Amino acid sequence: MDRLLGAGALDAFYTAVTMKKGRPGLLVTVLGPPDRREALEEVLFAETTTLGVRRQEWERTVLAREQVQVTTAYGAVGVKLGRRGGRVYNAQPEFEDCQRVAAARGVPVKEVWAAALAAYRARQGS
Repeated sequence: MDRLLGAGALDAFYTAVTMKKGRPGLLVTVLGPPDRREALEEVLFAETTTLGVRRQEWERTVLAREQVQVTTAYGAVGVKLGRRGGRVYNAQPEFEDCQRVAAARGVPVKEVWAAALAAYRARQGS
């Protein structure tokens, strides 16, 4: 996964599947921009036992992203906002920030995550 992400994948994940003749296998799914196709295929051929890659092009609509900082009882955490037409459709605390703050304070990540989301909502008045 690290090699795929390093080669330009936007995301990559494994799914456990049953292959032909009932054999267990892993389906590797890689999402990436068309201009990174060859580099991503190179990683798959070099790092797996596959003899072929199926590909499909998809269109994608994305929200404009913005990051804001909120202050929680545990420390500062970034919150990623997804906007469209001025409206915020999604607000998600940055997981790495939550992990870092949780480790420093000795609390569960989910507590920091919840505190960051609550701090963002309080700041918005919702």
